[in-house]
Amino acid sequence: MIDRDFVKTKLFLIKSYYEELEHILSFSDKEIKEDFIKLRALERTIQLLVDEIIDINNHIVKYYPLKLPSDFQSSFFILAENHILPKSFANKIAPIVGLRNRLVHRYENIDIDLLLGLIRKNKEDFFEYVKHILNFVGES
Repeated sequence: MIDRDFVKTKLFLIKSYYEELEHILSFSDKEIKEDFIKLRALERTIQLLVDEIIDINNHIVKYYPLKLPSDFQSSFFILAENHILPKSFANKIAPIVGLRNRLVHRYENIDIDLLLGLIRKNKEDFFEYVKHILNFVGES
């Protein structure tokens, strides 16, 4: 059985990190790119947001119980298979894990313009994720 308090705490953290993200994104792309502190804050905030999401996904998978994912990204697809997330949304948000990994592990150079564009365009996905998980927790 999932721990609703654990999930709700994680959702609260997602909302808090989202507010931090909004603050960072209140600066222009130029200001963020020219200030390594703002840029690192953006990168770290994305990492924290995604880490909380991964924690929730893994908690649901473990305690619901569902098929174990082969990696963090596939946890979104398992939630979609079990009607916790819509499939189209899972397909859209799952690649955020790859972005998080590139930021954390420095697998490759990150195109900062592309990063900023993607984050500005898709930041509402974090709220949509919260909505879906709240709906699930309310029903389970």
